[in-house]
Amino acid sequence: MRQRAISSSRDVAGARGFDQTMRRLHSKVEAGKVEAGKVEAGKNAGSSVKMSQGGRGGLPGPIRKSVFANALAGVALIVPLHVVAESVTEVSPPGLTGNLGIVSDYRYRGISQTEGKPAIQAGLDYGHSTGIYLGTWWTNISWLSDAGAGQVSSSVELDFYGGFKRSLGDFTYDVGVLRYQYPGSYPDGFTSPNTTEVYAAGSWKMLTLKYSQSVTNLFGFADSKGSGYLDLSGTFDVGAGFNLIAHLGHQWIPAGEIAGMQVRSKDDCSYTDWRLGVARQYVGLNWALAYVDTDARGSAGECYRNAFNRNLGKSTLVLSIGKTF
Repeated sequence: MRQRAISSSRDVAGARGFDQTMRRLHSKVEAGKVEAGKVEAGKNAGSSVKMSQGGRGGLPGPIRKSVFANALAGVALIVPLHVVAESVTEVSPPGLTGNLGIVSDYRYRGISQTEGKPAIQAGLDYGHSTGIYLGTWWTNISWLSDAGAGQVSSSVELDFYGGFKRSLGDFTYDVGVLRYQYPGSYPDGFTSPNTTEVYAAGSWKMLTLKYSQSVTNLFGFADSKGSGYLDLSGTFDVGAGFNLIAHLGHQWIPAGEIAGMQVRSKDDCSYTDWRLGVARQYVGLNWALAYVDTDARGSAGECYRNAFNRNLGKSTLVLSIGKTF
């Protein structure tokens, strides 16, 4: 959903998209971090999507991006303190990890961030044995410039995140903060796409449930503070070195107003996304192929149709190749 009405936009993972799912699966799990078991080489990742929303402060024209980022994360746990003291195990030893990857289409939360074109992505993560982690992730994007009618210049997404992650037997809990930054030049009145989300996740064996909520406007949607994304993901070993990756997510974007005038109903830009794919390590690289689809509104004049008349939430296959080191 990062594509928003042309007043500002962003989607996701991914990441974040499948690329973000991979990114966060490899970088965050290995460094003791977040985002949903992503085998999409990447934040979230992995994800992850921007949105273009029609009718927001900023430029004219209907454009929306899906809210991208991407990982297998879940809901926070509440457990007695004595249980934590006796049972907590460290997620991973302290260390610095990096990831580098390429995806055929950067999908974040099901929405294309690159208008169906490839993206190169990289990240760094630091995880401490206490469970504290910090990280950053970068990717090229096009959804903002696509939505800007020549008045916006922004081609990079920078993500910064930090949190706390620990395990209790087969259960892992994770809480943190994620900042999406889009450096560039914007015209007066353009709603800032820069977004901050807080998240809580819980994982049990191969399943992860994660909830993220924006504490700022979401990816440039005017009056969208408090938007939420629920993500259920799973990674299943199917033998011969292959993993099956499944994901179901829902993005809520509330009704919005500008100067007392409604510019968006609660259903205009909210949507559900899903993903099913396979992942495998081969010749030292992480490979993944996934089918990605959404029910995002992408017809003319709706949230997820960009200035080039492309439905950014339309179904597609995404190939990702990555390396974690």
